[in-house]
Amino acid sequence: MQIGQIIILNGAPRSGKSSIVQAIQETFDGVWMNLGVDTFAQITPPKFRPGIGLRPGGERPDLEMHVPRFYAALYESIAAHSRSSLNVIADLGHHDAYSKPLNILADCAGRLAGLPVLFVGVRCPIEVILERRARSAADEGYVTGSSDDPMPRPVRLWQDEVHRPGIYDLEVDTSLLSPQQCAEAIRRRLDHGPRPTAFRSLAQSQVG
Repeated sequence: MQIGQIIILNGAPRSGKSSIVQAIQETFDGVWMNLGVDTFAQITPPKFRPGIGLRPGGERPDLEMHVPRFYAALYESIAAHSRSSLNVIADLGHHDAYSKPLNILADCAGRLAGLPVLFVGVRCPIEVILERRARSAADEGYVTGSSDDPMPRPVRLWQDEVHRPGIYDLEVDTSLLSPQQCAEAIRRRLDHGPRPTAFRSLAQSQVG
């Protein structure tokens, strides 16, 4: 049975990940299942939300005990889909800025050992993210800048923490590339290599 390709997009909220997911689902050959943070939030009980979407800064230590299990279950599901010949695209916001380190990313990488994973860093300047947040604030409740606090701490923390340690197979900047261009860059990387190694390196960091 053919193994499905896995693409993990990692970046801050409003960096453009979900738009890249949509472009991939619309233009790539085969079946691409979306198992990202928004999908997982829909099955998370309200009292445990935001679950894997918990922001950097240790604001909810009462929820942190659940987050490693949530991520473990999500990644086991990603692995199961891949082994069932389904391609997976997952947009996430990995960080380790909880009230204490949880080392979730390395654990997740280990759960996909032996499967084809492309780990993509989705970057976007904070000024652009703040503009996008302002446009979406009314509908989605995003924290936005103001004259008194032009760069709110939650936004700065996402920007500072989501790309640590910054080990990727590919990085895209959504302030420079459209979602379709980002998807095409990902397609070229998958088609022409080199072979992805980021998740293998991250999994080995846990062993080390």
